[in-house]
Amino acid sequence: MAIHAVNVRNQFKGRIKEIISGPVVSEVDVETPAGIVTAVITSRSVQELGLAPGSEVLALVKSTDVALAKI
Repeated sequence: MAIHAVNVRNQFKGRIKEIISGPVVSEVDVETPAGIVTAVITSRSVQELGLAPGSEVLALVKSTDVALAKI
């Protein structure tokens, strides 16, 4: 699955390797063919998206941040 409104060069398909949870934000490490991409997202988003190690996601990269979309 690809999100076509975002340039394909800014999308990295991968699996979550590790989540380091905090009270407000969490660090999510995504293993991709290009290497590990780390996103810092709200802990609420981790829960609402149902993210867990092994989940397949898209890392959507902007110049200053990384967003995740569950697939």
